[in-house]
Amino acid sequence: MIWLLLLILAVLVLFEMPVAFALPTSALMYLIITDTIPPMLVVQRIASGLESYVLLAIPLFILAGNLFNSAGIAIRIFDFAVACVGHIRGSLGHVNIVASVIFSGMSGVAQADAAGLGAVEVREMKRHGFTPEFSAAITAVSSIIGPIIPPSGIMIIYAVLANVSVPDLFLAGIVPGVLMSLCLMAMVYWLARTGRIEAPVVPRRTPVEVGRAFWRALPALAAPVFLIAGILTGFATPTQLGALTAFYAIILGFATRELTAANLWISIKDTVITCGVLVFIIAAATPFSAILALEGVPQQLANILLSISDNPLIVLLVVNIALLIFGMVMDTTAILLVAVPVLVPVMMSLGIDPVHFGIIMVINLLIGTLTPPFGVLLFVMIDVAKVEYKPLLRQTAPFYIPLFLFLIVITYWPGLSLSLPAYVFGG
Repeated sequence: MIWLLLLILAVLVLFEMPVAFALPTSALMYLIITDTIPPMLVVQRIASGLESYVLLAIPLFILAGNLFNSAGIAIRIFDFAVACVGHIRGSLGHVNIVASVIFSGMSGVAQADAAGLGAVEVREMKRHGFTPEFSAAITAVSSIIGPIIPPSGIMIIYAVLANVSVPDLFLAGIVPGVLMSLCLMAMVYWLARTGRIEAPVVPRRTPVEVGRAFWRALPALAAPVFLIAGILTGFATPTQLGALTAFYAIILGFATRELTAANLWISIKDTVITCGVLVFIIAAATPFSAILALEGVPQQLANILLSISDNPLIVLLVVNIALLIFGMVMDTTAILLVAVPVLVPVMMSLGIDPVHFGIIMVINLLIGTLTPPFGVLLFVMIDVAKVEYKPLLRQTAPFYIPLFLFLIVITYWPGLSLSLPAYVFGG
């Protein structure tokens, strides 16, 4: 009867009901029609699904990212990136990516990076002669680096659902995040060299100017270093590091006199709104996930996948294709909440490390935030850059090539994600 649950969900989504409402509605209708599962069991799962200390890290990191934006840190990071790579062919396209890598250590939410740092990046790129559409496209693409390099909100959610170590996941994302940024920079360089984009080059900065930009950005650069050092040394838990990062952002903002009481209040309000949406989605998806678990769907899916092949490489290919398709039409968090409890047991039965699969899944779903018809980052950049959807999609299209190739590499080369946590923590 599980097909009935999926059919109801598909119909609701087809009629454009928001996924956050479609998930609990389909679960409720299924319970009413089938009367095979006591509703109280599902209600209990909703409460227990939100009772996780680790989830507290998410609003703390989001608050830290909002505070760094309000304190003018984004501009300092961008200026430092210009001083470092602005003279390379591709110019501010590279700057955009490097700035996103630096800023990724502060927020952990792709939408926050796109809306916050992205506003600065788009404005500066247009001022230097880049088209608004390309400026918006590279900003959207580079924003997905944020949740791969720690901290990462969706990694925390995956860790809670899959019962794996958050520090392991955070460390596993560092090397893939850096390599992804290099792949994107290579594409920018190729587009500029072949004349497919207009990329006016910024004059090379002198060593003194680079040093001055570094000094101005140093307080911001210290935040991700402090975060990674805290994870490596075990100085604090991810939740405690989130609180310390937010506190550091407040102190830094007031010390530089760029954070006001009004901006502080706006940052807190934006954080509450973002977290309210996130918690609502988690609570809404829990009944759906509970029904899947109670109906034995993980075991059924395992049998189906193993009937296709018992080769982990083929199973990973099938799962990747399925996740890419779902990523086109569903919210990232909703997919995590539904898919992780179902897929992780299957992956573990095939001998696939859950940390490695977590990185695969995170990268896969982040690519989904860039793919039509419902790529959320595309719509964020439409609002930020004031561009049309189709021209933005045309400028984004070339970057699908390095992203899909990178997804294949990270899927079939576990060492890229597992080497650093294994080196630090052993095993």
